[in-house]
Amino acid sequence: MYESYWELTEPPFDNSPNPKFFYLSPEHEEALVRLVYTVRHRKGCGMLTGEYGCGKTTLSRALIQRLEAERYEIGLLTNPSWTAIDFLREMLYQLGVETEEKRKPELMHLLNDLFFRNFQAGRDTVVIVDEAQLIDDDSVFEELRLLLNFQTDERFLVTLLLIGSPELAVKVRRLKHLDQRITLRYHLNTLDYSHTANYIGHRLRMAGQPHQLFTEEAIKLIFDFTRGTPREINNLCDVALLVGYSKRVKEVGEKIIAEVIKDMVGVS
Repeated sequence: MYESYWELTEPPFDNSPNPKFFYLSPEHEEALVRLVYTVRHRKGCGMLTGEYGCGKTTLSRALIQRLEAERYEIGLLTNPSWTAIDFLREMLYQLGVETEEKRKPELMHLLNDLFFRNFQAGRDTVVIVDEAQLIDDDSVFEELRLLLNFQTDERFLVTLLLIGSPELAVKVRRLKHLDQRITLRYHLNTLDYSHTANYIGHRLRMAGQPHQLFTEEAIKLIFDFTRGTPREINNLCDVALLVGYSKRVKEVGEKIIAEVIKDMVGVS
């Protein structure tokens, strides 16, 4: 709606996990390096945690984009609040295998066969579980641990990546047998002030606008309100651009940001 007014080719602050808009802060870069390392060196299991809205899902999509499709068979599970049986069936489905099988041993055999076929074909199997803190059934975590037993004498046949809120780390810590199998973990923090400013500028550039549309005072207020959380930055900046368009301003200043914040928190 406001794109042509601000000379944008597309909305810059959508909350969809589009890798095109992925902003590589030092922390996000470190997290991505660790995840790529875990996959490329077949480390078995890695875990990424972070507060809600800090960019974990977008980072997982950026990871997938960096993994060569001809080498990696990737299964992405995004709503893991299933029973153990449904979880295993969903994993098979995301890896391209549909089955009506409901017996756990047979499902595990199907997964093992799939992993081994990929291995023989020179491909690595990667399973990414996003929002893994939503796993309520400890038996699902146990199945994940058992998958790490699928290996040759030299290597794991599957790499598992668990991604979720800090609650995930608490859940995993209770499950010592799984916790001990996680070889690499990283906690992603929110952005500081300078990277909040850079993040906003980056998303504008990716949407075709090379100039910063927000004043320095506006960015300071954005940072204070959002605490550097990308999802909240997106929500605030998106509405601010709409209000700026309706007021026909040349840039978004502190006054507009304050107005949008007031609406967001419901202050009359």
